[in-house]
Amino acid sequence: MIPHALSRREALQQLACGFGYLAFAGMAAQAAARSAGRPTSPHHTPRAKRVIFLFMGGGVSHLDSFDYKPALYTHDGKMMEFLDQRAIAKTGMGATGRVMKPLWEFKQRGQSGRWVSELFPHIARHADDYCVVRSMHTEGVAHGPATLFLHTGSTNTIRPSMGSWVTYGLGTENENLPAFVTLSPTLANGGPRNYGNAFLPSVFQGTAIGRAGQKAVEAGLRNVGNPARDAAAQQRHFELVRALNAEQLRARPGDTELEAVASSYELAWRLQNHAPDALDLSKESAATKALYGIGEEPTDDYGRQCLMARRLAEAGVRYIQVNYSDNTNNPAWDQHSNMPKHLDHAVRVDKPVAGLLTDLKSRGLLDDTIVWFGSEFGRTPYAEKNGTGRDHNPTGFSVLLAGGGFKPGFAYGETDEFGHFAIGNKVHMHDLHATILHQLGLDHERLTFRHDGRDYRLTDVHGHVVRDILA
Repeated sequence: MIPHALSRREALQQLACGFGYLAFAGMAAQAAARSAGRPTSPHHTPRAKRVIFLFMGGGVSHLDSFDYKPALYTHDGKMMEFLDQRAIAKTGMGATGRVMKPLWEFKQRGQSGRWVSELFPHIARHADDYCVVRSMHTEGVAHGPATLFLHTGSTNTIRPSMGSWVTYGLGTENENLPAFVTLSPTLANGGPRNYGNAFLPSVFQGTAIGRAGQKAVEAGLRNVGNPARDAAAQQRHFELVRALNAEQLRARPGDTELEAVASSYELAWRLQNHAPDALDLSKESAATKALYGIGEEPTDDYGRQCLMARRLAEAGVRYIQVNYSDNTNNPAWDQHSNMPKHLDHAVRVDKPVAGLLTDLKSRGLLDDTIVWFGSEFGRTPYAEKNGTGRDHNPTGFSVLLAGGGFKPGFAYGETDEFGHFAIGNKVHMHDLHATILHQLGLDHERLTFRHDGRDYRLTDVHGHVVRDILA
């Protein structure tokens, strides 16, 4: 005899409680957005629809790449005093260091005459396509806090990542794919927090494809297919899951976490049919692959990531982050004692990045796609410990912004004569965030979420749109 017979509703509720978690987007994002009360359309007419962020983890030296400083040649080898934030944080006083000139020759490129060094010869050919902001400054003197600040606008507290804010504000262009994807993310210096949703609804978390240290050719969405079941059996299984989730939702209306879990299965089902195609580089021509340096070393790996980013952008993914980093606390571009090592990394990313710009432009995608190339900070004008490397420099560095309504062939702001401090038309990381959001049609002061009794936003209580760099 059965002591207690469950009703159909009770059975469905209990059976559904064990369901898991996948990438969230599409209908899940729209449902959570409605329940969260966010705007379902841009605040103003956007110039761009999506972002491809090329994150160079560790700190590319602006002084050896995009910020030409003749004084470094004039004073090369001299011991000088520098009011260095990192040294002050460590010892309470500034740093005495040997001025070090750039290791790669600078030349003026394109009709715009932008200065670019031989470190990035392929990107240099696109000098008329991007805007270089040479007066960046940020928070955090170490990789951990500075990387978190770059991604979330905070050095220590748990805040949503920029990609999560973008998808929260705009939703998705393609219900069959995640709205926010991060390619080969690092586990260090914030790890998943750099693409996490924090207190935003779970549907706005980024979907990781691959990981730092894993070959891009091996990266993909796991368990998309099911070789153990044919299409009809998978369809029946999906319909059962859908029915169970629907019953749960009817019993608990307004539960955004449950909405996210239930809707993730809707997305997972659609991903089975659409994600493999979006990530399948075999469909690309030999000429396109060659453009990105695929099939040759050392560009094959990052070239695959960049081409994957273009395919995801073309398919309607809102925010795509392409990571060049590793899983250490001293990531790739962090050359404290060996600046020539910068060249090893540059040759891996230079041709793929240039190929991405060329490809987007030829397809008409660059007009409404923001390509952002940059690091969490720059490097110092002096040799660290009188050696052959440069220390961290959060007080002055450069980023590149192409497409999406930014002025092409334009240079904005300046650092001092040594490239140490931003001094003219200074742009804080909060300002950069505000400006990118603006180009996407989002007002950074209105893009808020109420949590723990206060309204939060990506730029906290700071930031302004840098209108001088907008076309």
